[in-house]
Amino acid sequence: MSITKLLGIKYPIFQGGMAQIAVSPLVGAVSNAGGLGIIGSGGFSTERLRDEIRKVKESTNKPFAVNLMLMMNNIPELIQVIIEEGVKIVTTGAGTPAPYMKILKENGIIVIPVVPSVKIAKKMEALGVDAIVAEGTEAGGHVGETTTMALLPQVVSAVSIPVIGAGGIADGRGVAAAFALGAQGVQVGTRFLATVECPTHENFKQAVIAADDTSTTVTGRSLGGPVRSIKNSMIAEFLKLENENASREELEKLSLGSLRKAVFEGDTEHGSVMAGQICGMCNEITTAEEMITTMFEEAQTVLENMGKLSIIGA
Repeated sequence: MSITKLLGIKYPIFQGGMAQIAVSPLVGAVSNAGGLGIIGSGGFSTERLRDEIRKVKESTNKPFAVNLMLMMNNIPELIQVIIEEGVKIVTTGAGTPAPYMKILKENGIIVIPVVPSVKIAKKMEALGVDAIVAEGTEAGGHVGETTTMALLPQVVSAVSIPVIGAGGIADGRGVAAAFALGAQGVQVGTRFLATVECPTHENFKQAVIAADDTSTTVTGRSLGGPVRSIKNSMIAEFLKLENENASREELEKLSLGSLRKAVFEGDTEHGSVMAGQICGMCNEITTAEEMITTMFEEAQTVLENMGKLSIIGA
């Protein structure tokens, strides 16, 4: 079954479950536009998640999902809220959904983990998940080590369930490339940062728009949790301390609350502006609907033109 039929969506595009950013205004807009809006529940209490789910329900009657960061301590309680509120799609990251598969599947919930490697993709399929998001290191936020171009076809070849490509996709060419590599859809995060409905501070959006292909870097490798963000004063200091083998405590003290600083206060020098390498292609602010429809119209044209293309010589 295709991912669009499985989820009941028009366009095979997931909006990334970005912590503190993927909330009701953006999620509802994406779902209304025909994609899959995803609430990012990272850092949420049960009350906050319930409130966001209900706000999304008020703004759309289309399918939407909740992303669970499985490293959080209140996952069982959040899952109970998801069940009570009738949400039928969950994406997961930062851990294995194994302890929760029984209750999720008993309640008819579609489970789609985000994975950074073939090894983990195979483990997820063995658990009985419904699809997989294969995310390359180009993505913003928490990342693995393998690029999308290398990861995606290997995951597609290794599993028999639908695979969604993620990392470094911001236009129709990226969508077409993902399909050429065997994906049934794409997950996009960074491009949604430059939308009207994205609830970040204007400074955050402008930092994304001003960025180019070399503007991001990865911190936190020494902590075992690499994160891609746009370079700024805080990131430079973090990397300096990391190179000097600073303690976990020192590094966490520097970065504590940094995402909130950037997202809500607009401090793009001392906050963490998480974004992917493709931010150099995010050059204007549009609505989520304009972004999605333009992206898929372009992808369709690219794929049709490729069908007429001969790449083998005489």
